Amino acid sequence: MTPSLGQGTGPTSRWSDLERPPLGAPALRRALLGPGALWTSLDLVPTTGSTNTDLASRAAELPEGAVLVAEEQTSGRGRLDRAWSAPARSGLFFSVLLKPDVPAHRLAWLPLLTGVAVATALARAAGVDTALKWPNDLLVTVGGEERKAGGILAERAGDHGIVVGVGLNVTLRADELPVPTAGSLALADAVCTDRDPLLRAVLRSLEEWYGRWTAAGGDPAASGLQAAYAAGCATLGRSVRAELPGDRALTGEAAAIDGDGRLVVATPDGRREAVGAGDIVHLRPAR
Repeated sequence: MTPSLGQGTGPTSRWSDLERPPLGAPALRRALLGPGALWTSLDLVPTTGSTNTDLASRAAELPEGAVLVAEEQTSGRGRLDRAWSAPARSGLFFSVLLKPDVPAHRLAWLPLLTGVAVATALARAAGVDTALKWPNDLLVTVGGEERKAGGILAERAGDHGIVVGVGLNVTLRADELPVPTAGSLALADAVCTDRDPLLRAVLRSLEEWYGRWTAAGGDPAASGLQAAYAAGCATLGRSVRAELPGDRALTGEAAAIDGDGRLVVATPDGRREAVGAGDIVHLRPAR
């Protein structure tokens, strides 16, 4: 039976764009929650300003492993409070609450770990080679060009919690791109753009990598995280410009990721400087 407009198929209905069907919270919970699982709850909302902000506001009352997914974010944020927006149901927009018992100096690895987990999942579930731009961008190749398809934002929530948010363009079309340098899984010729299995794959991969890392006390080398990140990082080996706090810039070759998750830049005068925060601009392709 075809429903009438009065039964919820109008322009604001969650079924109004059949190319972008809604996610199903009950099925996701059955697949991801359970005894021994990292994920302890999963809430799905039709729209919100920012999943990071919402989850952080409840961090004190929630156990580790809470997941908040939104079909649309109206005030999504990237690093440096940059706006992140996309049409409803065109991507994966979610945040997770983590409370890792690891030394404080290892916490900078959380957004890098999330990048490895997302890239690993997308290679398996979407057939897309996703590269990592230090520290938090997810890159895909569209028409031979490197494009940003997603980003990661980790923020402290209370004394012990960290909320990690992921925004990933899945079915965004060329005419919907916010900037010419953006991309999506669909534009990168993904073999799967069904958000349900993609979200399951990403959260399972994140659970696996987080488990390895915390079991190793946050040690990126012992957990295999440092090597995995270096293997998938598109920044290493490139000439880069690091735009640092205090209006300072550093230009050189991205030589390594150190044990604290910082980018080591080798400058033309022979110095090696570890960068813990800042914008990185790729100046030439990797060798």
